[in-house]
Amino acid sequence: MEDCEEITKKNIISRIVSEDAEHLSDLSLWKDIKDAIKGTEADYTLININKAILLLAIPMILELVMESTFAIVDIFFVGKLGASAVATVGLTETYLFLLYSVAMGLATAVTAIIARRIGEKQRDLAGKSALQAVILAFICSIPFAFIGIFFSKELLSLMGADQWTLMKGYRYTQWMLGGNVVIVLIFVINSVFRGAGDAAIAMRILFISNGVNLILDPLLIFGLGPVPALGIQGAAIATTVGRASGVIVQFWLLFRGGKHIQVNLSQIYPEAKIMLGIIRTSLGGVGQMLVGMTSWIFLMRILASIGSEAVAGSTIALRIMMFTLMPAWGMSNAAATLVGQNLGAGNPDRAESAVWKIGFYNMIFLIGVSVVYFIFNRSLMTIFTNDEVVINVGATWLKILSYSYFVYGWWMVAIQAFNGSGDTKTPTKINLIFFWLIEIPLSYLLAIVFGWGYSGVFWGVFFAETSMGLVTLWLFKRGGWKTAKV
Repeated sequence: MEDCEEITKKNIISRIVSEDAEHLSDLSLWKDIKDAIKGTEADYTLININKAILLLAIPMILELVMESTFAIVDIFFVGKLGASAVATVGLTETYLFLLYSVAMGLATAVTAIIARRIGEKQRDLAGKSALQAVILAFICSIPFAFIGIFFSKELLSLMGADQWTLMKGYRYTQWMLGGNVVIVLIFVINSVFRGAGDAAIAMRILFISNGVNLILDPLLIFGLGPVPALGIQGAAIATTVGRASGVIVQFWLLFRGGKHIQVNLSQIYPEAKIMLGIIRTSLGGVGQMLVGMTSWIFLMRILASIGSEAVAGSTIALRIMMFTLMPAWGMSNAAATLVGQNLGAGNPDRAESAVWKIGFYNMIFLIGVSVVYFIFNRSLMTIFTNDEVVINVGATWLKILSYSYFVYGWWMVAIQAFNGSGDTKTPTKINLIFFWLIEIPLSYLLAIVFGWGYSGVFWGVFFAETSMGLVTLWLFKRGGWKTAKV
């Protein structure tokens, strides 16, 4: 009897201890989530790797969700103006993608360099590198602004735009390309914060920018009271003003100082050695983005030859994909920061461990997304348009790509691991082979030669990018990225 009572007491004590441990674990997780959102001074080269992933991934995910919200909000309101208006946005984006390739390539290099300097505990040098990146961002924006302001109609005509776009939609292109400096700056300065580990700051910037854009979009597109209805031009103005608001806050926070990085007024002068280092590292990043973005231009040109509805449906589907992929890119960006900082701290094994963990989480998330695409592809499209042809185009693309998203999860993380290490050349070579030599010819062959129409383009994309994902993961496993220098 006494033995039974003793066993019962032990069971009760064990259950109480277990419940207390679970409660403490829940409290710790909630604290980590709050720290991730408000920012923390944690050293990501020393703390528990799962905690490091959580602290970086949450704000990076929210940041990129906010970035994609720009696209979703714009296309939601522009969709009310008709298929030609949506096609104008899509055709303009083919040129914006060239800009994004420069901005994102530069940002990729900046993240790798800042992360490496922070890992090496050289914060002053990290601050100097940040300012050199800002100077380069200004320089890169100038040619895009000039061409966009003075040659917008010619650019749209080159892409096969219809008469409505050439007569009315071109002002959207003028604004988006003419004010591109805010796009480049918001990418580059946020990459500084991410590389330093101040991901929460980058997240807040996008919250501010999106808030302004969300208010201005319907106001300027449709008008209200004394505010005239500017149509599609209003969407571009709203986006530009929204991003500009974010850039102003970025500069204020950069000079005030984050938890891991701060720049000083005394550092505002060109330093050739640092700037050349950024340029050298960014060439691979720009190259890989440029190859990917220009391939999209060719795909859009193929779709434009099929019709405005094909362009409009693809544009809406792309916005949906951008929105749902942002959490996955957020986790992938966390991998880039962890790889850069841990290589800087001389711990490549910890860097590799972080990539495998994040890759698994990414795969699980994107499998869930692919299920949604497969089942609700038409429902997602009807949120943005009631044009049946446009709905069919977008729904087809979402369904086809749902078959490959489990590969995307690993591919995205592996690519960012290369970039975070400073090895931006390997992803460039991969992109060159699979985008230019496989995706474009295959899409043209299936869509035009074989007569599959827009579905041929989508199947070409599916085959090329799934294959690319598998090859990228194989190259990552070989481990050459561990010896990259920045």
